[in-house]
Amino acid sequence: MRKLILTTAAVAAAIAGAVAGEPSFGTFTDNKDGQTYKTVKIGKQTWMAQNINYQTESGSWCYKNSADSCKKYGRLYDWKTATTVCPKGWHLPDVYEWHDLVATAGGQETVGKKLKSKSGWNNLGDVKSGNGTDDYGFSALPGGDRGGYGLAGYYGNWWSATENGVDLFDDDVYGLGLGYRGEVDINLYRKSNGYSVRCVEDPP
Repeated sequence: MRKLILTTAAVAAAIAGAVAGEPSFGTFTDNKDGQTYKTVKIGKQTWMAQNINYQTESGSWCYKNSADSCKKYGRLYDWKTATTVCPKGWHLPDVYEWHDLVATAGGQETVGKKLKSKSGWNNLGDVKSGNGTDDYGFSALPGGDRGGYGLAGYYGNWWSATENGVDLFDDDVYGLGLGYRGEVDINLYRKSNGYSVRCVEDPP
């Protein structure tokens, strides 16, 4: 995994196109398996306010193979599978849609606490509480990853649909990382790793 800086230009562009306002909430039922997800409109985007928990024949896992983890965090997916699990009318966000969310919710320096759920994040070291304020109802949870099943409770990672596009790293895809201290990064992940999926609604 390689961390990338959210560039000033990218964030400025996202802010220019974002209208924050008050979040509005709803629900959506996935016809594939009947599961109902909370949704939230943040700025101009409507997101699922929970990680996808659709079980596929391959390419998805529960953290440490625990059904309770799937219920709490949703499933972890490799990238190829992640591109297929969003219901009709929704899609895996590209890296620019993640940038827009970060900018709409206040920018990289403060967005972590605002997007994190009010419970479910562990404490570590000098951080008294890893929980957030969930100002926008996004309710981000730390589902960890499948690469050694590391750090559930401390870190969350979410796929994007945007590939790196550089020959040397053609197996890398951008994604969003969120840590227990509230740090937010756009990272490059290996396609074979297992991370969480949030879907964003298709534009009208």
